[in-house]
Amino acid sequence: MGKYLERSKEVRACTDPHYNCAQGVFVPFAEVCGVDEKKAFDIAAHFGAGMKCGSVCGAITGGLMVLGAIGAGQDQYKAFMDGMRANHEGCIDCFDLLKMMKEKGEDKATHCNNMVFEAVALLEDILNMK
Repeated sequence: MGKYLERSKEVRACTDPHYNCAQGVFVPFAEVCGVDEKKAFDIAAHFGAGMKCGSVCGAITGGLMVLGAIGAGQDQYKAFMDGMRANHEGCIDCFDLLKMMKEKGEDKATHCNNMVFEAVALLEDILNMK
């Protein structure tokens, strides 16, 4: 397990404060993104639950924040987005992902944690940062 994935699991286990999905991805990468963890927490605050309206999954937006902050190019963006889509029948919106999760009888907390951990692991692979 990479150090970013390990840190992501730590923050997602935290209940006070609660880390949303975007924070669960962005905060572990804070230092390489040039911000401290508090600032990363604040930046990603309104991106969980699909920007609080069921839009693009917070784990995905958190990953895009990381890619943007480190100056990653189109190839890394495409690899990240293709990877996330491939594992979820092309869906990237929180609303649709949660609907699929419910139809499969999965637990929401487990599903959301898995989305976060998947995004972090994919970033670690794409950026060779394990």
